[in-house]
Amino acid sequence: MALACARHILVKTEKQAAQIKEKIAKGADFGQMAKKFSTCPSKKKGGDLGEFKKGQMVKAFDDVVFKKEVLTVHGPVKTRFGYHLIQTIYRN
Repeated sequence: MALACARHILVKTEKQAAQIKEKIAKGADFGQMAKKFSTCPSKKKGGDLGEFKKGQMVKAFDDVVFKKEVLTVHGPVKTRFGYHLIQTIYRN
């Protein structure tokens, strides 16, 4: 069973997600940005979602976590919850 650990920042608009991504690219800390802007309860832990199995998250989210480069900030990724910036910490 595929397992991964990821963190994310969830916001309402694509524009806001893009602005936060730019700040991170310029050196802002992902965890601090999550605490400040994310609308997900995981923001208390800097956006950390902990470990989860493939299929536990919505497909668009899963596709990034299980297929794209690890430790890179991906997004904005649109789901029914809003727009995510996603960083996979590790996966097996």
